[in-house]
Amino acid sequence: MDTFLAIASRRDERRYRADPLPEDVVTRILDAGRLSGSASNRQPWTFVLPESRARVEALAPAVYAPDNVLGAGLVVAVVLAGKGKASFDAGRAAQNMLLAAWNEGISSCPNGIADRDAAHAALDLAEDEAPVIVLTFGIPERRRDASSRPPEEWSSRANRRPLADVVRRVG
Repeated sequence: MDTFLAIASRRDERRYRADPLPEDVVTRILDAGRLSGSASNRQPWTFVLPESRARVEALAPAVYAPDNVLGAGLVVAVVLAGKGKASFDAGRAAQNMLLAAWNEGISSCPNGIADRDAAHAALDLAEDEAPVIVLTFGIPERRRDASSRPPEEWSSRANRRPLADVVRRVG
């Protein structure tokens, strides 16, 4: 898929089919996160996958939309360790995973963490680790064909502020 088409056509999706994701697709999604750039090549992230139903159910109430976690075929918590702030690097890894999933026909949604202490406990993190974002992935209930429109049409249909409102040039 063309990269700009992937960016323009990707939408957060919160409704997934119950089918599990193929393991090769899971590996590609996680590897896309691993391949992300980071400041000084520190690679500060760990991707924590709650795989038992008990862990998923413990994590779900810690995010703003618990049903996203409960219905997902794959849940990935992006976790940072240490005192340094690397949230931008974590965001880069998350975005790579979201785009890689879309390239595979997998829908996804980033989930903000409402209760960091509960997420920390549910993920069995070390004291110096902190969850940054919880990503959910799944086979979409309703498939969307990215190639059904050109990127410009996807862009015009996006619920986003106009480009002229978000760009400011200074001399």
